Amino acid sequence: MKKGIQRREFLQLAAAGSALCLSGPGIFSFGAGPRSETKIISPGCRKTKVKVARIYMGTSHGLWPKPNLNFKEEIRFYESEFAKLKDELSDVDFVVDELITSPEQVVPLKDKLKNVDGILAIHFNIGIGSILNEILSLSQPTMVFAVPYSGHEWVGFGELRKQPRGAKMECILSSDYQQLAAAIRPFRAIHHLREAKILNLTTGSFAPYAADIKKKLGTEIVPIELQRVVDAYGAVNDGDAKKEADWWIGNAERVVEPSRENIFKSCKLALAFEKLLEEENATVMTVDCYGTMWDKTIKLSAYPCLGFTRLNNMGLGGICESDLPSAMTHIIFQGLAGKPGFISDPTLDESKNSIILAHCLGTTRMDGPDKPAAPFKLRTIMERQEGVVPQVKMRIGQKVTQAILIGPDLLQYFTGKIIDSPVSLEQDRGCRTKIEVQVDGDATKLWKNWSHGLHRQTCYGDITKELAHFCRFKEIQMINEAA
Repeated sequence: MKKGIQRREFLQLAAAGSALCLSGPGIFSFGAGPRSETKIISPGCRKTKVKVARIYMGTSHGLWPKPNLNFKEEIRFYESEFAKLKDELSDVDFVVDELITSPEQVVPLKDKLKNVDGILAIHFNIGIGSILNEILSLSQPTMVFAVPYSGHEWVGFGELRKQPRGAKMECILSSDYQQLAAAIRPFRAIHHLREAKILNLTTGSFAPYAADIKKKLGTEIVPIELQRVVDAYGAVNDGDAKKEADWWIGNAERVVEPSRENIFKSCKLALAFEKLLEEENATVMTVDCYGTMWDKTIKLSAYPCLGFTRLNNMGLGGICESDLPSAMTHIIFQGLAGKPGFISDPTLDESKNSIILAHCLGTTRMDGPDKPAAPFKLRTIMERQEGVVPQVKMRIGQKVTQAILIGPDLLQYFTGKIIDSPVSLEQDRGCRTKIEVQVDGDATKLWKNWSHGLHRQTCYGDITKELAHFCRFKEIQMINEAA
């Protein structure tokens, strides 16, 4: 066992790039050997690309920004900008790619437009109002992208969004062409939710929640029996589990309490989770850690925590405590930001206008599955003083977004900045992985507004704009808990 060694970069655990999304069964890798370092642009998806309609809107009679605007040249320019974004858009299929110069030209495209994840409408010149109205009549998620000097229609966009036909319209008015990729991120989240499948190990009833989620967002949530997990655990090759355990021990800054045997057992369960997701063509695993998993009549030899970290690092999902709202939020984060969430049990400190977010399960690749990993120690679960969890040192100074999807119609959130990540052995209160977040807004208002349970999911970065676009497209109310 190596104590206090330098952290080596966590080796990529998934297949390369969008191949992760497009492969069928057999896409996952076993053991801890070297894996591809190719960027995973669309973690969490299962098989198909995001379907986007790219529509260029222009009128031959428009005299602003200039008469006789050359649409072919404009399209060539945009194609060159999209080419610069090819890595970030490698999971996107522009199933409709058209120049539209009159509302009548939208009509023959309507069947195709009804089957896309979203419509990206690029504004060329003045006079496109009737074209846009025809597109919006389909009630599909529609992002209007307009650079300066595109036309004067923007003065009516705010009012149009308040009208029924503009209910699913959002706008990005910017000279930054990298925002073309940002425009598509909400469509990616919509696609991921529609394709996602969550395996839920619990004896509790969740059928009404699952039905509501399936109807609104398309996500499938299905039960999985404990005995099947036990059988999958037993089927894992001990050699593969040993290689995985060797990797975790070798890459930890320190192994504090867990024995090698317990780490081995946790890795064996981790590989079982991966195999179950493969068999079910699923993307997320969640377990009733404090209940169903410890059925006295069926013995399972390990806790799920390390396996959940591993899934999160792969760009899939491992969610504590059979927490379905956290699982759904995790999938949204993956679609909008390409990053996992960190589930937490919060505690507040008004003297610092801060909230401490703590959980024993820490995820080392909070920047995304293709980015460098954070340093970690291997610890036991705090409450139980057994099991194996990675205690992760998160980045101080990092902006973060906290959110939770409450049912299918409400998302609560707040933002802040990490001001501390206490993981010293002297800090023995609370769960193993902790971040202290200075709240954007008022921490007092945050606790007064707090509702719908303890957990929140944390994502690196301020992704409130992307969340707002997504929520508008899916008709979800979005509330800032700290405002």
